[in-house]
Amino acid sequence: MHATRTPLRLWFWAAYLVATHHPGISAKQLQRRLGLSRYETAWLMLHKLRRAMVAPEREPLKREVEIDECLIGGLEPGHQGRGPGEKKTLVGVAIEVRGRGSGRLRLAPLADASGPTLQAFVFETVAPGTVVHTDGWRSYNKITKRGYFHRPRSQRAPAPHEQDPILPRAHRAISNLKVWLAGTHRGVSTEHLPVYLDEYVFRHNRRRTPMAAFQTLLGLGAIHGPTTYDQITRRAA
Repeated sequence: MHATRTPLRLWFWAAYLVATHHPGISAKQLQRRLGLSRYETAWLMLHKLRRAMVAPEREPLKREVEIDECLIGGLEPGHQGRGPGEKKTLVGVAIEVRGRGSGRLRLAPLADASGPTLQAFVFETVAPGTVVHTDGWRSYNKITKRGYFHRPRSQRAPAPHEQDPILPRAHRAISNLKVWLAGTHRGVSTEHLPVYLDEYVFRHNRRRTPMAAFQTLLGLGAIHGPTTYDQITRRAA
């Protein structure tokens, strides 16, 4: 908000709409709601707010966590496997198990589905000593050496006592994420995907307390330094 020409009242209104509007809000919708003359102003406001949605010292996920990956992006005929493509980004998904429901969520773009990349994602998002559920992808196998209780399950031939869905919370989060990106934002470029993932995590983790989410967003906005247009569009030197 620092040194912008947009009145502080509009910034607060924008933060309120972003934090409390259930399906999220696009730049075009925000432009109409705030009565802004330029679409670019609404777009920039949303990107500045997204960059304030991650707490600098947030705690890692704990107790019991499901971890999976998904591909986000446009259609690529012939694309196979878990790796990213020209139009697709591989995204890591980690979500806490809370009974039959879901707890906190983490999302992050991944360079590939190799062991070092996926293990680094686990180490950065999940506390040691946690029970970690994954599918049978071998890249996760070495996390036990770092103090995690790994519980892999093959997706090919479940045992008779394993008839429950594999990683249901992670798969639900992936499905909801894709619907949100396609429905509210009509797709997202690879360049800006990380901040949209941050917004989705912020919204998911505060989905039951929208007013608290609004207050948290204002508080985080005061902690983070200002972000310039050149930084957002990668035009900074």
